[in-house]
Amino acid sequence: MERGTYLPKHFIAVLVFSLVLLMLCILASIMFGARPLSLQEVIEGLMQNPDSSAASIIQKRVLRTIFCLCCGIALGISGALMQSVTRNPIADPSILGVNTGAALFVVCGMVFFQISTANQYIWFALAGSVITSVFVFGIGSMGRGGATPLKLVLAGAATTAALSSLTTAIMIPRSYVMDQFRFWQVGSVGAGTWNSLTTFIPFLVVGVIVALISAPALNALALGDEVATGLGVKTGLLRFFAVFAGVILCGATTAVAGPIGFIGLLATHVIRLIVGSDQRWLIPLSAISGAVILTISDVLGRIIGRPGELEVGVLTAFIGAPILIILAMKAKVRSL
Repeated sequence: MERGTYLPKHFIAVLVFSLVLLMLCILASIMFGARPLSLQEVIEGLMQNPDSSAASIIQKRVLRTIFCLCCGIALGISGALMQSVTRNPIADPSILGVNTGAALFVVCGMVFFQISTANQYIWFALAGSVITSVFVFGIGSMGRGGATPLKLVLAGAATTAALSSLTTAIMIPRSYVMDQFRFWQVGSVGAGTWNSLTTFIPFLVVGVIVALISAPALNALALGDEVATGLGVKTGLLRFFAVFAGVILCGATTAVAGPIGFIGLLATHVIRLIVGSDQRWLIPLSAISGAVILTISDVLGRIIGRPGELEVGVLTAFIGAPILIILAMKAKVRSL
């Protein structure tokens, strides 16, 4: 076996633990809600027992769980790609302004084009994500040193503030848009439908495939552009495809679930601390980690907010913001 094909230390143990934890999260997502269900009721409902009073509840929760897992996978991989391309361990689509750009374009679609469905949201959100990411990377690349981690974070923060203000300015005179937008803006997986899931899946598949294909070259990119070029990597093309995959994953998720932040940051950072920075293993494990974190947050939101629910976007921000502060205090904002 060649040296580059060895598995990192603890990889198998982490993979098995992550999959077991994921199964437990799926079970918890089906069991807990406004009306808790017993394990027996879940089994009967999954077997489509017509006499089971919990069958309809379980069907809705199964959809919600699948939707939550897909969104978590997309956000986890998006975070891994963004951190790799920017060589910034705290890069995240939400920190770099991608979510805010998607939100602005969705609001513009609501106001000027009267969009109201996931099929319509997704194209506006993707356009906003792409344009915002290009703008942030362009601003962050100006001046000496190119796109440094600090410059990208500052460019993302400034862009986020500006776009958020513009979004608010567009909505304030239009109360009907505020009512439609405020539930979407918080970030929630509770409004997912089979139709929105069907719309989302093709973007998820394309993003995952591009990310996995790009993984070996991203390892070379971590050594620096000159070394990567010497190894035969076309760095400009690689960055384009990696950012493209990250943006469509984040943009599509934002379109169907709202701007959910910090999942990519948390999922990727935790996995990197355990198995290292090899993208061949980091990307798939970040996908599982993202699904676990988002599902756990969704379950906690339903338990805390019972008999209603606390939207998952609130939980992820509440958990992620302190962790981001801790990382910054420990001087983790450096190139990978």
